[in-house]
Amino acid sequence: MDLIARVTQHFEDSAQTKLDAAHALAAPLAAAIEILTNALLIGGRILACGNGGSAADAQHFAAELVGRFEAERQELAAIALSTDSSILTAVGNDYGFEQIFSRQVRALGQAGDVLLAISTSGNSANIIAAIHAAHEQGMQVIALTGKGGGEINEILNDKDLHLCVPAERTARIQETHLVIIHCLCDGIDALLLGDE
Repeated sequence: MDLIARVTQHFEDSAQTKLDAAHALAAPLAAAIEILTNALLIGGRILACGNGGSAADAQHFAAELVGRFEAERQELAAIALSTDSSILTAVGNDYGFEQIFSRQVRALGQAGDVLLAISTSGNSANIIAAIHAAHEQGMQVIALTGKGGGEINEILNDKDLHLCVPAERTARIQETHLVIIHCLCDGIDALLLGDE
């Protein structure tokens, strides 16, 4: 086995996936940045959720907004719904894993807020339930998916945005989701602080 060639192929595949995504998603990403920034400017919050690596991405995104991305600025209202182990285990135990995010969306979300819903397959039952809850609350949804978007592609409404990475492999989708998250953070900062 040629491990050097195998490693090199990962880098090449990752770079190509990101280039493909740049061409497909630049315009919807710009629209997503405007939605998120406008929500923050009117006092709204961004609720982010995902499972596994996508949970880490949701936490990463919230940390960049509450802390800072690359420039010093005021704190921005973002909450990762995957971080409170007491809520997750209580809701999971009492109501089922499918409701761990939707109950938080109903408790914390309101019109003017945005749900950032992350699922590489687009078929995560608890993310789908969270999207339904967001719609019930009058929230907009920005969905980050791959693999064609799965069921999430079918339930988004015309006010929502779907950022679907044009890839089938989970690792490539997750790598590209991280770039998307950094684009969102950079764009929010650029709109709030000016492009310097």
